[in-house]
Amino acid sequence: MVQSSINTALNASLVRLEEVIPGGNYWSGVIQRGNTLRVTDLEGSQGVAMVCYNADNAIERLNVADTSKIQFNAFLKKGMVIYSDMGRILFSITEDTSSYHDLLGGCSSAASNAAKYEGGDFWLNSRDHFLKALTRRGLGKKDIMPNINLFTRIAVGTDGKMTFVEGSEKPGSFIDLRAEMNVLVILSNCPHVMHPSPVFAPKPIKVQVWDSPAPAPDDLCRTANPEAVRGFVNTDALFAQ
Repeated sequence: MVQSSINTALNASLVRLEEVIPGGNYWSGVIQRGNTLRVTDLEGSQGVAMVCYNADNAIERLNVADTSKIQFNAFLKKGMVIYSDMGRILFSITEDTSSYHDLLGGCSSAASNAAKYEGGDFWLNSRDHFLKALTRRGLGKKDIMPNINLFTRIAVGTDGKMTFVEGSEKPGSFIDLRAEMNVLVILSNCPHVMHPSPVFAPKPIKVQVWDSPAPAPDDLCRTANPEAVRGFVNTDALFAQ
């Protein structure tokens, strides 16, 4: 839910890029270290799938298992970080008015959509979007990894069964992702594979890249726990020279 105490407006002079991504489309770009990517759910999303990579060496990429395991939490929120498979930090979550971002559900594919929808644009899916964006950068199928799903809530029962929780998506909610290295990010604005609606109706999202302030000594993400401190030491060492 959007928190009224948070100032959602960005100073226009700080915004480097602003785009609205229609439902069913995708977006990719490189967020430079120190800049922040804000993703805003404009109308109540059906889910936004995200993968990300070290833009300078794409062999290093998102690891959702470590992101969950190291932080003892499968659900992302403000103050947490997104880990690479080399133990470094791709993004810090410096603000978040949603609190519902899924690490478990995976992404839609042509096969999952064909089984779920009839007619229309059912062929638009996150796996194909990831592949299209990666191909343009000399990457391919082998470079697709388990993804993060923004603006979606998944409940896990005591039997391990996962269910999609409806009503958690709120128009106007956003997440701020501060890049801790140069990050290649791909966003697919297609419904979560577990979204219960039989109608393919993804909503638009807004993407903004802005010049965010340098982290303070007591930065929430950088001081959250000893594991985060080590992750930042490893990450900052990339840029020490």
